[in-house]
Amino acid sequence: MSWSKESWKRIEGIYTEILNMPFITQLTEGTLPLEQFQFYVLQDSSYLENFGRALALIAARAHDVEDILTFTRFAEGAIVVENALHESFFKEFNIDKTGPIGPTSHHYAHFLKSTAALDQVEVAMAAVLPCFWIYKKVGDKILKNQKTKNNPYQKWIDTYAGEEFGLLVDQAIKTCDRVAATCTSQQQERMHAAFYTASQLEFMFWDSASALRKWPF
Repeated sequence: MSWSKESWKRIEGIYTEILNMPFITQLTEGTLPLEQFQFYVLQDSSYLENFGRALALIAARAHDVEDILTFTRFAEGAIVVENALHESFFKEFNIDKTGPIGPTSHHYAHFLKSTAALDQVEVAMAAVLPCFWIYKKVGDKILKNQKTKNNPYQKWIDTYAGEEFGLLVDQAIKTCDRVAATCTSQQQERMHAAFYTASQLEFMFWDSASALRKWPF
C-alpha cells in the first residue's frame, strides 16, 4: 500500500465527520448562515497567506529541483489565485477584512509554518497535503450531492471541485508518495502523524466557523 493510501485510511473517520458536520451539509444545501460563511472566509484568507508561506519554506528546503518547482507553484497558487477568490468573496458577501483571526486559524497556521521550518522537509510536505486533498474530496462530494441550482456559495464549490484544482491535488499526493519511498519507516510514521494532525485541524477549522469561535479575551 502506498504511503498516501495508508495515510488516508488512517483519517477516514475524520473525513466522515467532516462530511457530516453542519457547516458542510448546509454549504451543500445552500442554507449555510451568511455570518458563518463570512467568518470562515476571513479566517481562510488569513490561513491561506500563512499556508503560502509554509509552501514557500518547503520549496526552499526541498532536495530535488522538481520539488522546488512544484512547491513554488503551489505557493504562488495559494497566494495569488486563491487570494483573488477571497477578494471576490469580501466584496460579494460584504466581509470586513479587519476582523479578528480566531484561535483555530492561528493554531493551524503556526503548526504548518513551524513544521515547514523546523521538521524534516518530507514531514512538512505531508503536513500541507490535507489542505489540498480534503478540500478536493469535500468539493467533489458537495458538487455530487447538490440539490439546489441557486446556491449562494457555488463559486466556492466550483473552485475546489474543479479539474484544475484536482490536478494540483494529484501532484501533491504523488510527490508525498515519491519522497516517502525514500524515507525510513520511522520517518514515514512522522509523515503520517503530521498528515493526521493537519486533518484534525481541517475538521476544527470548519467547526470553528459553525461556532463562530473567537478568543475568550
